[in-house]
Amino acid sequence: MYHVRGQVKWFDPTKGFGFVVADEGGPDILLHVNVLRNFGQSSVADGARIEVVSHRTERGVQAVEVISITPPERDDTPVLTDFADMSPDALKTIPLEPARVKWFDKGKGFGFANVFGRPEDVFLHIEVLRQSGLADLQPGEALAIRVIDGKRGRMAAEVQAWEFANPKPGE
Repeated sequence: MYHVRGQVKWFDPTKGFGFVVADEGGPDILLHVNVLRNFGQSSVADGARIEVVSHRTERGVQAVEVISITPPERDDTPVLTDFADMSPDALKTIPLEPARVKWFDKGKGFGFANVFGRPEDVFLHIEVLRQSGLADLQPGEALAIRVIDGKRGRMAAEVQAWEFANPKPGE
């Protein structure tokens, strides 16, 4: 087993797997959805930076643990016009709130979540997911989200996997 840093080549949540390209080259590394779920995510954005523990099997190299994920690089242009007047620093002052995915349709590019203890739906846009390093969400998935009042109602300005947003003590 060895630590590998690389980039997500592609990941398909429907198929349940994808591949990582190691920075130092070599064969593509299989990334199975169960390994990703152990990290607290059900998907990862193509192009995200990733650090994994991998091992070689008869069928090739496979990731056995995800150590870290960094969303893909992007410029400072706001993801949606709803955020155009907000500075990234101002967004960070909005508290992360616990939420669950109500539904999300990757093909349509959006879905909804509910913040715990609140009845209203919170809009989830696929570009906000990508900015956060995610590619898709599953119904019932636990998240931590920063919610703003957008032009069309309550919407997520940032989405994080619940486990990532709430590190274990000592981390």
